Amino acid sequence: MQQTLKVDYVFETSWEVCNMVGGIYTVLSTRAATLQAHLQDKLIFIGPDVWQDAVNPYFKESTELLEGWKAYVLEKYSLKIRVGRWTIPGMPVAVLVDFSPLMDKKNQIYGEIWQQEGVESLYAYGDYDEASMFGYSTGLIIESYYIYYKLTAKQQVVAHFNEWMTTFGAFYIKSHVPAIATIFTTHATSIGRSIAGNKKPLYDYLKAYNGNQMAQELNMVAKHSTERAGAHAVDCFTTVSDITGVESEQLLEIKPHVITPNGFEDDFVPKGKAFTAARESARVALRNVAEVLFNYNLTANPLFVCTAGRYEYKNKGIDTFIDGLKILSQNSELEREIVVFIMVPAHISGMRKDLAKAIEKDHLQLNSWNKFTTHELYDYEHDNVMSALRWHGFNNNEEDKIKIIFVPSYLNGADGIFNKSYYDLLIGMDLSVFASYYEPWGYTPLESVAFSVPTITTDLSGFGQWVSPVPQDIEQGVGVIHRSDFNSSEVSQSIANMMFKFQKMNATEIKSLRKNASIIAEKALWKHFIQYYEQAYHLALTNKNLRNK
Repeated sequence: MQQTLKVDYVFETSWEVCNMVGGIYTVLSTRAATLQAHLQDKLIFIGPDVWQDAVNPYFKESTELLEGWKAYVLEKYSLKIRVGRWTIPGMPVAVLVDFSPLMDKKNQIYGEIWQQEGVESLYAYGDYDEASMFGYSTGLIIESYYIYYKLTAKQQVVAHFNEWMTTFGAFYIKSHVPAIATIFTTHATSIGRSIAGNKKPLYDYLKAYNGNQMAQELNMVAKHSTERAGAHAVDCFTTVSDITGVESEQLLEIKPHVITPNGFEDDFVPKGKAFTAARESARVALRNVAEVLFNYNLTANPLFVCTAGRYEYKNKGIDTFIDGLKILSQNSELEREIVVFIMVPAHISGMRKDLAKAIEKDHLQLNSWNKFTTHELYDYEHDNVMSALRWHGFNNNEEDKIKIIFVPSYLNGADGIFNKSYYDLLIGMDLSVFASYYEPWGYTPLESVAFSVPTITTDLSGFGQWVSPVPQDIEQGVGVIHRSDFNSSEVSQSIANMMFKFQKMNATEIKSLRKNASIIAEKALWKHFIQYYEQAYHLALTNKNLRNK
């Protein structure tokens, strides 16, 4: 597609700007440097000031940057903003807003948006109020910048809103600043995620679902209503994968104008000797924690395998993965010792003090019934992972070929046990498994191959579909397993088969797999994927110009 309209300003809003919550943080933070290379400080991110007076590790405030405008926002809109830079590659301009003053006006705002877009906020609960008022505040902030710096229709300005939480900003811009082109991206439809999370078959019955009807049934009316309205209101609606595009077409009743797959930057991956040293350091840490936890030494060359992500037990395929491990454990021909790390943050009270003390003493003295978790769960009895390990009879005994360690903490470098970040541990893995059932894109397998760690995923993840539209084996560096609503047992068997094949490979074969994984990762760099955003900007500006004629 030939680009004829070049964007001059981009305002991008998300609840995850300078606020690490999930995958959207990764999308925006890795893409920023590529966009900023062209836009410089005309790329402005807007996020919620959730840290308030506490130190935000992702934000560096400036007392000089856009100072006059900051005072104008406070005077004219009664909103307090902090201006600075997001501490990510490129250090883009970031604006954090305290949207709390709008909470007193929420009913008036809801009435306005109901009249304008038909959004049914009457049924709101939970985080809806905060999210919507934040979204509305981003519209006010973008408008204030446009007015204060005297922008006109001569400048090509795009306002990009991510997820349903920001749609009220899109509604505001549509009605108050029509000269700005709008984009809305849904990274996962709220109603699709809810259908899957409630263990209803999403894919086989997708064509039979009505989004509005399901929202009523699942008590998702407000969120679904604002997301659906947002997709229809903007100049360009996008989503991150073909699989979510189909979902949006059915449940939101609109086909995305552009598919914008999630790329990444590889600047966080060590190179050369630094990579080798980081991998060795990770393997030492993984081995050390495992040996202390188990109270015995591992074999000379164990296979380290992991899964990670949000604790969505079914959607992320954790259940299917554990079932596959049980199948694999029953294979009498299994040769290597396999230590599996399930790195999924859960409800914990903190690190296990007995484990931390034993690690500090640097010798095997831990004698506990708990050979499974690195941190203390609040509820061992009803935790899904622990229940599955009990059900399948995993014991983590020395003679067992498969051992499973549950790491239920955020790995931010200060968890008290590993004291390494997730990336600093991922680099030490031999293999990763992400058996997703509901996964609009799937950063975790992409991050894995970025570190040359072969991965197993499914064709129900956007990443898996992007890698291969048909199932493929692990030799390609990414094993892609066909998954549907009702074939979880076959998926578990395929995981077991691929892991068995992998553990039999020699060093030369594994080296080839790692090379294949890194080749796939290179194809997903933002320098290749940024073209889809350029296409979205162009389309949004084109449609804006058409509606303003």
